[in-house]
Amino acid sequence: MKAKIFSAAALCLLAVSAVLFTACEKENSDVTKPVIKLEEPENGDSLLIGDAHGVHLEMDLSDDVMLKSYKIDVHNNFDGHSHTRAGDGTTPFSFKKEYDLTGKREAHIHHHDIKIPANATPGKYHLMIYCTDEAGNESYVARDVVLSKTAKPHDHHDDHD
Repeated sequence: MKAKIFSAAALCLLAVSAVLFTACEKENSDVTKPVIKLEEPENGDSLLIGDAHGVHLEMDLSDDVMLKSYKIDVHNNFDGHSHTRAGDGTTPFSFKKEYDLTGKREAHIHHHDIKIPANATPGKYHLMIYCTDEAGNESYVARDVVLSKTAKPHDHHDDHD
């Protein structure tokens, strides 16, 4: 009798373990990070402070299974990485926004959402793009850009907004 109970318990434990192992395996099967191909702005670009059209952002995002979202983060890099600067009557610019990509494996992104106000502090900034897929894998690209009052405005005649 004890042998039958032990065998039944062992069989149940084995079945539960197999189900749990299979469920975990399926849950973690997507380990590939999304791909970000950021076309504009390019590393080292100067962006015009006060441009009413906004920063021209152009990129392609893709994932082998399914995308979830992307976010943009722009913050100052005035002195390397402590991100501080003495006050001079201007305001250090920052921009953070997340965009939904649920249900897409690929996305071509083209917009001008980043508006740099006329009172933004000129100088070095980081532009970061993060992309996350449905499984939670994240990739990012970083660009060093310069905010300037004398930068050449982006040519908008060929834009498709």
